[in-house]
Order: sequence, then C-alpha cells, then structure tokens
Amino acid sequence: MNDSTGESAGDGTSEEKRRRKAMLIRAGIYIFATHLFAGFVLLLFALGDRK
Repeated sequence: MNDSTGESAGDGTSEEKRRRKAMLIRAGIYIFATHLFAGFVLLLFALGDRK
C-alpha cells in the first residue's frame, strides 16, 4: 500500500536502516574526535608538567 509520499510500505524499513547506519557512523566519528581531543589535552598537560 502506498502512503502520501508515494513510497511502498517496505521502503520505510530500508530508510530507517539507512538513517540508523548514518547515525552510528556519525556517533563513531564524534566519539573518535572526542577521544582525540582528550588525548591532545592530556598531552598538553604532560608536556606542561615536564621541566
């Protein structure tokens, strides 16, 4: 059966899977970037502590 957008009922699940995959990729990038930034801050503290 078609809804108002013209998609069949089966297309909704593939769209949902695509959105979920995109969200997981984005979350992975955010987690990686956050850890990279935290490592950089720790490096700054470690280098600042040396004297």
